Amino acid sequence: MDDFILTLVASDTPLSAAHMAIIERFMGESAIMITQPPQWLKEHKAADFMLDTKPTIDHIKSLRRLFAEDKIDIFVTPAATREKKLLVADMDSTIVDGETLDELADFAGIKDKIAAITERAMRGELDFHDALRERVGLLKGLPQDSLQKTLERTAFNKGAQTFIKTLRDNGVTCVLVSGGFTFFTEYFASAAGFNAHHGNILHIEDGKLTGTVGEPILDKESKVAYLTKYTQELGLDTTQTMAIGDGANDLPMLQTAGQGFGYHGKPLIKDQIENCIIHGDLTAVLYALGYSDF
Repeated sequence: MDDFILTLVASDTPLSAAHMAIIERFMGESAIMITQPPQWLKEHKAADFMLDTKPTIDHIKSLRRLFAEDKIDIFVTPAATREKKLLVADMDSTIVDGETLDELADFAGIKDKIAAITERAMRGELDFHDALRERVGLLKGLPQDSLQKTLERTAFNKGAQTFIKTLRDNGVTCVLVSGGFTFFTEYFASAAGFNAHHGNILHIEDGKLTGTVGEPILDKESKVAYLTKYTQELGLDTTQTMAIGDGANDLPMLQTAGQGFGYHGKPLIKDQIENCIIHGDLTAVLYALGYSDF
């Protein structure tokens, strides 16, 4: 029988014996055996439980509710394939804080209008291609230097650089793949230490945005294609891969990877992806992968 590891990661409230007891009681009621005493990854911050059966996503959702008040995240990984060798990561609202296209729109005075379209697209309510073309079209004539200004006001999400550095230091190939734009992916990939980056291309003429985007548009299928491409090029098995993202555009990639992680995801992500960072920062994934020293 395969073993699985359930990992608790605290945010504000330290892990305690009471939290351990909740897991023990829940697993007993769910007919899932804890096969070893819980092990600290970092005392009062993260702990592992070895299980004889994989909890279902409904089990995970129940545990999320039990630990919501104390802001504790829950992850489940197969013990035999916990170690990963490839990460494919989304950029906007995952590696960086916010949506770069929305921030760019602020310089055109239409941030709220653009952001509303972005939100619906990320929830899966709009066709991604149409939504992207519409938003870029509304930026026609915006000065090129608005890109640099947007870059300067965009920050990494907490833990992003530690997340990537730790993975790179442990031999993981890290690829940034975004439905956003290469102007931003190039900078943030370099600053965080990614091996490679891919994004959409904004057309610029005479120092202004033309209101068009390069074709073909990098979309959810493209993200899966890049995941597959790097998996094959590196000679990896799918079980050695992972992906992280927050929106509907990331869902197929998260479902295709050996391990998919949602990061403060849209409802669609929380509903379908079992491993979600709901309360913590990006370093929570490192604990889920078994790292403790970073």
